[in-house]
Amino acid sequence: MSAGSALFDTRGAFHDAVHQAFEAAIARGARRIVCCDPDFADWPLDDAALHDRLVPWLKRPQRRLVLLAADWSVLPRRHPRFVAWRTPWAHAVEGWAPEEGDEAELPRVLVDDGDVFVHLRDAEHWRGRAGRDAGDAQRWRDVLDGRIERAQPSFFLRPLGL
Repeated sequence: MSAGSALFDTRGAFHDAVHQAFEAAIARGARRIVCCDPDFADWPLDDAALHDRLVPWLKRPQRRLVLLAADWSVLPRRHPRFVAWRTPWAHAVEGWAPEEGDEAELPRVLVDDGDVFVHLRDAEHWRGRAGRDAGDAQRWRDVLDGRIERAQPSFFLRPLGL
């Protein structure tokens, strides 16, 4: 990913942008990567190559992959390999759900703790922007950190209850 940002407008380009963003964040040594989406249905989370790339990163101290979604029921159906892959990494892959009343219009964003970001602003037409821009990344961190502060833990390894 080069400095600045680039527009995308296809599903494949969005998936490429997500992969490139993970790659860039991992390469620069990010400690935290945050992904937000209403349900992650259309993200490339079942990709084994992505899992393989995340493992060495998650083995490093203080690394966190933080996921914020309103509907966690879609993930096991759409991304069963990701759900299974996450099991040994549950200590470092956090799942959060917005507090009640805060579910509306969750943005579709990936951002690290540096300058890497992806924003899918129009999911119907796959339009968005991705790149490396410290200002854009900070704005997204501010938005997402505020939502996560009010969020509840979710995406449990085992269903709660009986």
